[in-house]
Amino acid sequence: MPLEQISPPAEDAVSLDDMKAHLRVTDASEDAVIAACLAAATRAVEHRGGLALAARGFRLTLDEAPRSVLVLPKSPVFSLDAVEVLDRQGAATSVDAALYDFDSGAPGRLVARGLWPFSLRGLGAVRIDFTAGWTAAADIPEELTLAVKMLAAHFYENRESAGETQIFSTPQAVDALIAPWRSVRL
Repeated sequence: MPLEQISPPAEDAVSLDDMKAHLRVTDASEDAVIAACLAAATRAVEHRGGLALAARGFRLTLDEAPRSVLVLPKSPVFSLDAVEVLDRQGAATSVDAALYDFDSGAPGRLVARGLWPFSLRGLGAVRIDFTAGWTAAADIPEELTLAVKMLAAHFYENRESAGETQIFSTPQAVDALIAPWRSVRL
């Protein structure tokens, strides 16, 4: 079930200026390092929670139509942009919206209601494009932006993963802040 990002976010979940204020850094000499720590922390928080913080487009590729409820792997989902079946040559046929039900939110869910167009393609026969994340950085819950800031600060302060006398680990508070938003899959 490969998932790829197909459009970038319009804005970052946490801006470089907000991160610098959190770190109490006033000059620009460390901007590149702080930006790298911020990007890594954002990806880590998103991965741990099954989230997309800043809104962007994703493509989920399946080998066949879902036979039961399909929980989309990023949330919150606010739009289903395309559902397509590919033929052997890669030409896409849109699946009629009457052939599936879609529920937006956290988590986004899709279930087939009828027979979808048949594909002989086998692997990667179905593409589902959706948009997930909060539409504006100001709308992202504060505990999630705080988790990003805390983890980015941890990365910034501990640039090596371990030392001779100390082993570094991720702050437990980050997991506690993400926990209420985490999608649990059984």
